[in-house]
Amino acid sequence: MLRAVGSRAGRDRPHWAARLEDLKNSTVGAALRRMGWQPRLQPFHGYGSSDHVRVLAKVLYASPGTPASFHDQPVHDMRTMAVRGWRSFASQVVPRATVHVLLGDREFTVRADRSGIVDASLEVALCPGRHEVLLWTAPGNEVTAEITVVDPEAEVGLVSDIDDTVMVTWLPRPLLAFWNAFVIHQSSRRVVPGMAMLYQRLAREHPHLPVVYLSTGAWNVFPVLKRFLYKNGYPDGPLLLTDWGPTHTGFFRSGPEHKLHSLEQLAATYPRMRWILIGDDGQHDPSIYAEFAARHPELVEMVLIRQLTEPEQLLAHGTRRPLEGSEQAAGAPLTLTAPGGHGLLAALERTGEITA
Repeated sequence: MLRAVGSRAGRDRPHWAARLEDLKNSTVGAALRRMGWQPRLQPFHGYGSSDHVRVLAKVLYASPGTPASFHDQPVHDMRTMAVRGWRSFASQVVPRATVHVLLGDREFTVRADRSGIVDASLEVALCPGRHEVLLWTAPGNEVTAEITVVDPEAEVGLVSDIDDTVMVTWLPRPLLAFWNAFVIHQSSRRVVPGMAMLYQRLAREHPHLPVVYLSTGAWNVFPVLKRFLYKNGYPDGPLLLTDWGPTHTGFFRSGPEHKLHSLEQLAATYPRMRWILIGDDGQHDPSIYAEFAARHPELVEMVLIRQLTEPEQLLAHGTRRPLEGSEQAAGAPLTLTAPGGHGLLAALERTGEITA
C-alpha cells in the first residue's frame, strides 16, 4: 500500500520545468513586492450562453504608480500597436491570486492558476449581446472585461485559426516565431488577402453568427491580435489562446490538444450550434477539425482550409507539400480549400453555400 501511494505521488509530481518556473515566479514575485510592485489585471474577451459565462484574464505585477487601466486599453487605441513584440513577454505573473468578479448584481470570487491565468465558468443569467464584467484583486485596481453572450437563436458559429489563416506569420518555425513575437513591430504583421471579406460575408449569411478565434499563440499577444483583427476588418469575437511554458506533464503545452479541448468546450457551451471551422494546411488544423468532426458530425457545418504557398509550407514544417491528411476533414459534411479568402468565397458561391 505504501509503495502504491509513493508511486502515485511520483506520477502526480509536476514536471521539473514547471517546478523551476514556480520557483522563479515565487522568487521574482517576492522581490517585486519588496520593491512596491502590485498586482494588475489584464482582461481578455470572454463568452457565454444565457445561463453561464467564461471569464478570462491574467494577473501581472506592475511597478508602483502603474494605473489599474494599464492593460485595459480600448481596441481602437492603435498607439500600442507600434511597439516591439518582446514587450508583451517582459512581465511577471502573479500565481494563484484571488480575483473578484462582478457580473450584473452578482459577485464571485475566483483564483488564478499557477501561470496567473483566470479561467472561470460562472453560472449567471444574462441576456444576449455584449456585457462588461468588473474584475479586481484589491479595491482601486478594477478593470473591465468584455463578455459576448451568444443569442440562443444562433444556429451557426465560426471558429477560426489565426496564424497563417487570418495573418501571415510563418509562426511554427522557431526562428521566425522568435522574429515575429519579439523583434518586429506589432503593427507590421501582414493580413491574408480576402479572409476578412470572407468572414464578413459569412456573418451576413448567418444572422447572430458568433465568431471565435482559436490559436496556439500565447496570451501575452492578446492585445496585439485583438487590434490586428480590428484594424483589418475582421468580425469581433473572443480569442482562445494558451499559456507558453511548462505544464504539469511536460516542458511545453500541446497546441493540438489546446485546440481540440477548446472546441470541446464550445460544443459543451453551445450543444446545438453547428460550426464553420476555418484554418490552414500548414500544420494540424485539418486533422484537428477532422477529429472533432468525427466525434461530433452533427456540430460541424463545414471546414474551410486556406492552402499555404510552397514557401510557406517549407517554413511551416520543412517540406513544400501540405502535411499528409490535410486535404479533407473526414466526417465533415463539406470541406473546401483555396489559397486565400477570395478563393474560399468563390468556392462557397459555386457550391451554393452562400448566395453569389
